[in-house]
Amino acid sequence: MSIDPINFLAFLGMAIVTYFTRVAGLALAGRLSLSPRAQAAFDAIPPAVLVAVIAPSALATGWAETAAAAIAALAATRLPLLAVVAVGVVAVVAFRAVM
Repeated sequence: MSIDPINFLAFLGMAIVTYFTRVAGLALAGRLSLSPRAQAAFDAIPPAVLVAVIAPSALATGWAETAAAAIAALAATRLPLLAVVAVGVVAVVAFRAVM
């Protein structure tokens, strides 16, 4: 197997740009003086991204994924984001094992 140098450089360049975009976002977000409304919007970004990633899978697959997504949504009302992800993963594994 050989790697085309042009493709490798393109891949490396995209990885570097993505990394610096994320780092710049973190650095700039810490320096912003946000109103309470803007802070609430900022705080809503991680769950919104999680829902955007999970919703197509939950609605386009079987009942195990849909039920696990519903359980994760209920868990999201009380738990932090990482715990919600863990609950969702455990739920989908359990439902798939039952099937």
